[in-house]
Amino acid sequence: MTKDEIIDNSITVVPLSVEVAGKNYVDGVDITRQELVEALREGDIPKTSQPALGKFVSAFDKLGEDGSEVVAIIISDVLSGTFNTAQQAAKMTNTKVTVINSKSTDRGEAFQVLAAARDAQAGKSVAEIKEHCADIYSRTSIDVLIDNLDCLVAGGRISKMTGLITKLANIKVVVELHDKTLDVVSKGRSTKSLVKFLEKIARVHEGQNNQIQALSLSNVAADRSMLDKTKDILLGAESKTPFIAELTSPVIMTHTGLKAIGVITLSEKPVPNF
Repeated sequence: MTKDEIIDNSITVVPLSVEVAGKNYVDGVDITRQELVEALREGDIPKTSQPALGKFVSAFDKLGEDGSEVVAIIISDVLSGTFNTAQQAAKMTNTKVTVINSKSTDRGEAFQVLAAARDAQAGKSVAEIKEHCADIYSRTSIDVLIDNLDCLVAGGRISKMTGLITKLANIKVVVELHDKTLDVVSKGRSTKSLVKFLEKIARVHEGQNNQIQALSLSNVAADRSMLDKTKDILLGAESKTPFIAELTSPVIMTHTGLKAIGVITLSEKPVPNF
């Protein structure tokens, strides 16, 4: 989410942490996105850690001081143990807390958070908010175009042997976040393979008459030309569809590496796995 979105919608963020060169930083608090990019350029692959249990308890206590209920929408449990931590914290506070596993991340999670904030402002119930988040999840796809596998290997997301083989072969991959898994769905020897995968996504949407309602290209200092090409393939050069292409958060950068592009779509209808 942008800073304005967080402020305008009165959203509380409990951030994860990043360790760079032995020093811990709180994502979005005392390390900027550009600083993490520079660390990666220097060959320093950071480590990440989820929020401490007490951070969630403190946030829930504070938000519930006036009697408010809390809806906590958390990064996918496939990617982090944060969801379980939030659930534990919900049992330790006097505030009534509903913890939702977004099964998503980055802008995909933001789609749900922003919708929930609007629902809350409109006076909708927690049950209605949960249903809305589930609907948005069904219409969201997250595919990450990976240019370099070093960060995925270092973070344990794929086996070191797989990383070594693909690195030696100079293979580019696309990783897709599913309900319970993070899967490699495409491999190729050049950027052309990534373009072909994007064209496949576009064909599927066109064939199903399933219009993309919003597109985010959350990236790690990706080439502008590749970002523009991705947008044009999926939306068309003259599209008025809501679109952003911003640096992703330091925590996401840590696992995806330089030049990675997260292709995150919100579609009119549920989307298939690609």
